[in-house]
Amino acid sequence: MINAQAFVEAARGAGYTWYAGVPCSFLTPFINYVIGDDSLVYLSSANEGDAVAAAAGARLGGKRAVAMMQNSGLGNAVSPLTSLTHVFRIPLLVICTHRGAPGVQDEPQHELMGQITGQMFDTMRIPWEKFPDRAEDIGDCLARVEAYCSREQRPYALVMQKGAVAAHPLSHRPALPRAPARPVRGDLARDGDRRPSRAAALERVIAGTPLTESVVIATTGFTGRELSALADRANQLYMVGSMGCASALGLGLALARPDQHVVVVDGDGAALMRMGNIATLGAYGPPNLSHLVLDNEAHDSTGAQATVTRTVDFAAIAHAAGYADAQRGRHVEDLDHFLARSRADGAGLLHLKIRTGAIDSLPRPTLQPPEVAQRLQAHLAVRA
Repeated sequence: MINAQAFVEAARGAGYTWYAGVPCSFLTPFINYVIGDDSLVYLSSANEGDAVAAAAGARLGGKRAVAMMQNSGLGNAVSPLTSLTHVFRIPLLVICTHRGAPGVQDEPQHELMGQITGQMFDTMRIPWEKFPDRAEDIGDCLARVEAYCSREQRPYALVMQKGAVAAHPLSHRPALPRAPARPVRGDLARDGDRRPSRAAALERVIAGTPLTESVVIATTGFTGRELSALADRANQLYMVGSMGCASALGLGLALARPDQHVVVVDGDGAALMRMGNIATLGAYGPPNLSHLVLDNEAHDSTGAQATVTRTVDFAAIAHAAGYADAQRGRHVEDLDHFLARSRADGAGLLHLKIRTGAIDSLPRPTLQPPEVAQRLQAHLAVRA
């Protein structure tokens, strides 16, 4: 058994100062130590996949990051681990607890996952080893993590057994910064209104995000493809998978790089898929984060099957979740005002109704995902 300080301070020495996760009783002393140190960042995520995506965003912004979770929540993290960090080659340290380990009595819901945790990591091609339970093993363990992450630019996992870390009290619960929210402003398009196209909205995004002081994260599907086709810039990242994770990735990046205006361009289907992250953004979202939801009430890139957003008011949801600024839009000009808004208080969201359809003969980005990520990091002067 080790104490939390031994591992966290050794990890700090290796550059890890940024943590995102979902609690587990095995992780309690570890999380309590991180929360108790104001020089470390701890982001409490709504689910394990959001924790991975937020940590990936922080890593893109230059922070070595740790994603923490219980193995029962490992399923929630499969999508970003396989189609975000693997595809874009974003290295993270994953700490996963081993509930229901063979030979250890535990609750029935942990039985199956306890048996297959290692197989899950093997299947995802994520190397893993046992979390160190002796202080003298920590240095060598972190050296192996660093060697793999530096060489492969992909995640490495440590699987924590019961009793690996001694108890550590929660010294304080830091208050989350929440600015007084402005009233929700604006109106959505009505039935019969001529809605703007996605391309017209993205042209306004491009115009409102100068290359030297902003980053655009575009959700998967037609959004990223159209953004790339309109203007392929070094300050843009096109999600090609991990649907719903753009907002968590943007949150991690915005927290890591307060000097950049981070604009997340989401879709209605993607925002619905991980709506819990809206609450996380409401609690943690910094002033330099702008969240745009382009809502055509359809999964456009798969045949325009309807989503359920006809009666969903994302601005009202964002306001209730704590966003400092929540707006509704009917016209592309509303985007201009939103991107130029005062960012003195906190994160903002604009819900803009658009029509279905895409640019004719829509191409795919010419750069491969790792090249897009590397280009963005080079643009931000981040060392890989």
